[in-house]
Amino acid sequence: MVPTMKITFFLLAAVAMMQATSLLAADSIYDIPLKNIDGQDTSLKPYQGKVLLIVNVASKCGNTPQYKALEALYEKYKDQGLVICGFPCNQFHAQEPGTSAEIKTFCTSKYNVTFPMFEKIEVNGENRHPLYVLLAGPSSPFPGNIKWNFGKFLVGRDGKIVSRFEPKVKPDSPEVVQAIEAALAAK
Repeated sequence: MVPTMKITFFLLAAVAMMQATSLLAADSIYDIPLKNIDGQDTSLKPYQGKVLLIVNVASKCGNTPQYKALEALYEKYKDQGLVICGFPCNQFHAQEPGTSAEIKTFCTSKYNVTFPMFEKIEVNGENRHPLYVLLAGPSSPFPGNIKWNFGKFLVGRDGKIVSRFEPKVKPDSPEVVQAIEAALAAK
């Protein structure tokens, strides 16, 4: 029995190492596998060379009205190269309980969201999505757990993380707008 347990342990350790290696092997933020809100396989590769504002979102949160400012930012700056990327998350007091279809309907009907939305993910803990391992993990320039819904990461045209804004910082606040404009101006 003991040799079987040792083999099982080593197999589990090998799988964990392969998963970690595959994340490390990703050349950039653009190589991380994702699913869009419709469940289709995708990545951030279509947005390579653009400025990304990546936000963990929720439909039943005190910060949910930030969707309006996020959409306004997207409309204002999308022709200059800004892409807002919404990642629903249900880790904060179950404030995003819906299915992808329900989330999509809510965002489009209540806030007229047209920016890209993705499937629900975990941003903290042992099941943290690889995107958030890159954004907030120990190797990030802005490491640390996501504190709540509507945390924001600004990624420059070169795929590097430029800024992090906490959930209470509104998308249309001067500090966010200035950081976006500076990132858009950088070539």
